[in-house]
Amino acid sequence: MTQIAVLTPDPSDRSYIGRWPEVLARLKATLETTGARVVATPWTDHVEDASGLAEHDLILPVIAWGYHRDHDRWLAGCETWARAGLPMDNPAEVLRWNSDKAYLARLADKGVPIPPTRWTDGVTRDQVDAAFAETGAPVLIVKPTVSAGAFRTLRLSPGEALTEAPEGAALIQPYLKSIETEGETSLLFFGGRFSHAVNKRPVPGDFRIQMQFGGLYRTVTPDAEAMALAQQVLGAIDEPLLYARIDLARDEAGRWVLMEAELIEPDFYLDHDPANGAGFAAAVGRRLGG
Repeated sequence: MTQIAVLTPDPSDRSYIGRWPEVLARLKATLETTGARVVATPWTDHVEDASGLAEHDLILPVIAWGYHRDHDRWLAGCETWARAGLPMDNPAEVLRWNSDKAYLARLADKGVPIPPTRWTDGVTRDQVDAAFAETGAPVLIVKPTVSAGAFRTLRLSPGEALTEAPEGAALIQPYLKSIETEGETSLLFFGGRFSHAVNKRPVPGDFRIQMQFGGLYRTVTPDAEAMALAQQVLGAIDEPLLYARIDLARDEAGRWVLMEAELIEPDFYLDHDPANGAGFAAAVGRRLGG
């Protein structure tokens, strides 16, 4: 029988213990429609030795949560998996570069619109003040380049104290007010084919759209401009992708810009998918040669 491995969090990381089993159950039900057997295994068990994954026909890192807090080990794992030539999707090389938001600069160099961004190896008061002056933005967002789920993300007004600033490499961007009024829209693609889109809004008074902060989610139909930008993003990525979640928001001029291209362990929002994950199952089936 065909066997699929799903990479899951480090068992010692208790922060996800109440959430990932539910996500795994939903993914497992979808994947088993391909006729495959699905096995869950922590990504941290295979960092130095890939032999424990060699027996699987496909390895999906789609619940490898927590990699951003153990990034050096994640990079080591990506190197191990790539060197072993494992049937991993998305490819290990994609898992490596997509784990650092510096990839946004490379996509911007290829013409993909992103918010005005200042990159830094360490956030300082002077850099924040300079970003306010350069952009004219009334509010800024500061976050680590290696992060997930709004980890150590700050929303700052001019003169506001820089407390709990991100450590190490970070990015500084204007805060897009549209996040509060229109939300962020995620377009899901499986095997390069559009599946569904979900709009995410924060609760009043917050800016974080993640579910753990009370984010409000609904299924939407993306407009032509959003779809065109998502396709442009995918076209700017050289490697083949089994899955991609393209997160977009409108800038102050009302134009769509790329917030994230989530290619490692994005929530697929299958509970908001009108096809109940059929597109993902079909893409996996094609990948397995079915």
